Amino acid sequence: MKYITHFYYHQLTTLFSLFFFIFHLLGGHQIAVNAQNTSNIEEFKVGVVLDALNGPYASVWLTSMNMALSDFYSSPITSHRRRLVLHVRDSNGDILDASSAAIDLIKNVQVQAIIGPTTSAAAVYVVHLGNRSQVPIISFSATSPSVSLSQNPYFIRTTLGDSSQVKTIAAIIKTFGWRQAVPIYEDTEYGNGVIPYLVDALENINTRVPYRSVLPTSASDDRIEQELHKLKSMQTRVFILHMDVTLAVRFFHKAKTVGMMSEGYSWIITDGLGFFLSSLNSSVIDTMQGVIGVIPYVPESQELSSFRAGWKKRFSIENPDIEGTLDIFGLWAYDTIWALASAVENLQSLNPEFIVGEVALNSSDVAKLGVSQIGPELLGEVSNMKMEGISGKFDLVERQLQFNNFQILNVVGNGAREIGIWTPSDGIIKDISLVGTAKNMHVSDKDNLRPIIWPGDTMVIPKGWVISTNEKKLRVGVPVKVGFTEFVKITRNSTSDPPYVTGYCIDLFKAAVDMLDYSVHYEFVPYENNEGVAAGSYNELVDQVNLQNFDVVVGDVTITANRSQFVDFTLPYAEGGVQMVVLAKPDSSKDTWIFVRPLEWKLWVTIVAYLIIIGGVIWILEHRVNREFRGGPHPAYQWGTMLSFSFSTLVFAHKERVLSSFSRIVMGVWLIVVLIVTQSYTANLTSMLTIRRLEPTYTDVRELIKYHRNVGYNKGSFVEGKLKEWGFEDSNLKSLTSPDDFDEAFSIEESKGGIVAAFEELPYIELLMARFCEKYMTVGDIDQNDGLAFVFPKGSPLGPDISRKILSVREDGKNKKIKQAWFGGKTTCPDKNSLSPSSSLKMESFYVLFVITAVVVALVMGVFSAVFLWETQDIWLYGNDPFWEKPRKLLEKFYEEDAGHLITYFEHNPGHMGNAVDAVNEQDNVVDAGREQDNTVDARNGPNNTIEAIVVEGNPTAAR
Repeated sequence: MKYITHFYYHQLTTLFSLFFFIFHLLGGHQIAVNAQNTSNIEEFKVGVVLDALNGPYASVWLTSMNMALSDFYSSPITSHRRRLVLHVRDSNGDILDASSAAIDLIKNVQVQAIIGPTTSAAAVYVVHLGNRSQVPIISFSATSPSVSLSQNPYFIRTTLGDSSQVKTIAAIIKTFGWRQAVPIYEDTEYGNGVIPYLVDALENINTRVPYRSVLPTSASDDRIEQELHKLKSMQTRVFILHMDVTLAVRFFHKAKTVGMMSEGYSWIITDGLGFFLSSLNSSVIDTMQGVIGVIPYVPESQELSSFRAGWKKRFSIENPDIEGTLDIFGLWAYDTIWALASAVENLQSLNPEFIVGEVALNSSDVAKLGVSQIGPELLGEVSNMKMEGISGKFDLVERQLQFNNFQILNVVGNGAREIGIWTPSDGIIKDISLVGTAKNMHVSDKDNLRPIIWPGDTMVIPKGWVISTNEKKLRVGVPVKVGFTEFVKITRNSTSDPPYVTGYCIDLFKAAVDMLDYSVHYEFVPYENNEGVAAGSYNELVDQVNLQNFDVVVGDVTITANRSQFVDFTLPYAEGGVQMVVLAKPDSSKDTWIFVRPLEWKLWVTIVAYLIIIGGVIWILEHRVNREFRGGPHPAYQWGTMLSFSFSTLVFAHKERVLSSFSRIVMGVWLIVVLIVTQSYTANLTSMLTIRRLEPTYTDVRELIKYHRNVGYNKGSFVEGKLKEWGFEDSNLKSLTSPDDFDEAFSIEESKGGIVAAFEELPYIELLMARFCEKYMTVGDIDQNDGLAFVFPKGSPLGPDISRKILSVREDGKNKKIKQAWFGGKTTCPDKNSLSPSSSLKMESFYVLFVITAVVVALVMGVFSAVFLWETQDIWLYGNDPFWEKPRKLLEKFYEEDAGHLITYFEHNPGHMGNAVDAVNEQDNVVDAGREQDNTVDARNGPNNTIEAIVVEGNPTAAR
């Protein structure tokens, strides 16, 4: 819808405006617009309920509404069938008066819609009347989310809800890294309604709300000053003010008086006060120097400038004795009237009747209210209204005005200046023209703000908190330890002297604090009772931070999930984890079988299996052509030959010669594998025999639980609870305090309170093991945790700073020097687990060798089988024997000696070479010569008397 044209007719309507002003004075605030005084125009009655009609704010808004009526009905472009008639009532700033005015307007005047009331508190009651009578209640000033739109279907909010600005406030706080913020608000519907949304927004950016300051609107100056002194005594220096302008002016005046508008403080005001910054006098602005404000962003336009000029003239005519400034609510009042007039024009018919049901004579006025017949249709038309208004886009979604962009202001000098814009898509940007442009990911939101003047007339960004106030020191709680005093040690010259606290944890904390950019005053307070001993466990010590008895806890405190629910931890400065410690004893039980330990059992099984396989493969390849793999008094003889040959390869002592080329390929690969395995075995066995070996007395936690064995733990540690979770009974848990206590408990019987195992954290285990290197050893897996750290209250701004400095201490080597100073060489101990069962050689180390061997064997056997089947195809392919006879004949053929391919070694006299050739040609003589070969060797001595010949297929191939 276009409304722009009405700006060009302001001069034409000046006479009409003068008439409305005179009519307004004479008619008791009943205004009727007669721009088109024709008999066919229907009147549409609208009620208006505002506070203090003669006050500056109501006068500003009424002028805006009058101008909206004049501009809407003075346009010659469009003819109008209906005309809004406003019936104005004064609620006098009272909830009951507002409700009474609404009842009067609905019951007696029979208005079809009500604009107002001014405040959220009054709106809570008036909207119920609208729901009952189906009369839309349209408010351009009730901003509190406590007036629920979902529970009040006839309530329409044409103003911005307070909850819409909380993301902008959270973005500002996140930009400057403030970890705590205190909201200060009035105890009204307006003040209370936004707080849940604000707190949620702050929690989403990990900003804690340690306190909420609530003031009644009637609070005296003394009450305000008392609350300010309370806020001043807190650590937090970031305050979010959400209250009515009248109370806020008094509040800032007192804040400056008590010194809370000085350097180091940060104040953020919501739009409830930000709207009126331009109308406050200089004395009030002077008390608010450095304040950050948030208001909705209204885009500047030529039409808005023209409207402001026309509005100023009209306001001076209608209210010559009142000084008023057009504010955002005046713009929303104008747009509300325009939207309502447009919606009325869109109604199908105008039925002004109210249906009143049967009621008793003595019923209340509320019960006598009728039900509007056009209320539902009017509600639908207004709820769906979308247009370009004076304030920008006028877009109602679920009966709520939508406003996306916010302007961030800084109160400086005589007013407020813009320092940035916040949008949902881009966050904080310097100018509205940058909306939708790609932001530099390396530029922080802080750099997207213009320079800010903070309270105290400084450009130094407030830290947001102080460590101490009124010379109060930070109370640092430390544990009282009997043993493991290398971590924390407390000494006193006398009971009346203050404690002197030292230790690794203390020096590390001091080093981190010294690196901070600001000074921190602190004192160490031992957590002890009147007798000078520990007042409780470590869990109770951590609870003291949550109970605010300690500001910090410094010591050997372990990070756990349960503790982190109530406190914050710094980054860990020492590794964490719980492991079992047991007595170490000589591994005498396994000395007898030490020869099998160099190789794990899987490797032994694999070697034996391959020995059998290699022996079988060599027999298959050799037995038809090599007589050393044939014969014997019975078939089992060949089994012995096969196994003895294969096992003797382990020491390269096999006497049978392999003659087949296939066999030599297999043997070549296998002997390489044997060489590598045997050399590795020898080296590992030598290492085991030359180094002293120890073994743990217990290795399984479940065994300790099952047989109810006594175990120890460090007194006061969280380990006690963990052992109970695992299943240990209380009677089997023994608390110990020092390395000497652990050693003594291990040395006595369980019946006398001794232990068989101890469960301790890794830092303590290092000290225990270093002191008793030869006596104890760790076994089992480590139950991991996050390690040792310092403890701070939830949301403490000091905690992250200390965490960063701990990293710096570790990176620059200071931590190593501090640790060396306190532990020295105590944390080093020889590794007694170097010869544990895991030192056996694994199957994985030789996996590739065995795979290669298997592949070679498979290829050789494949080729050999193919050759054999080719040579015997007259049996299995062309033979006439029955099918079931062919496998038997193949096996017989396979077992037979292959005389045509026979390969053998024999020795003879040089003079008998011809007899040797004859023996080969005659099979029987060859057999006899083979059997008499040994006798021939024995009978002839000397190399000159022996000739060795290789005969293949009956022919001499070589002679040496």
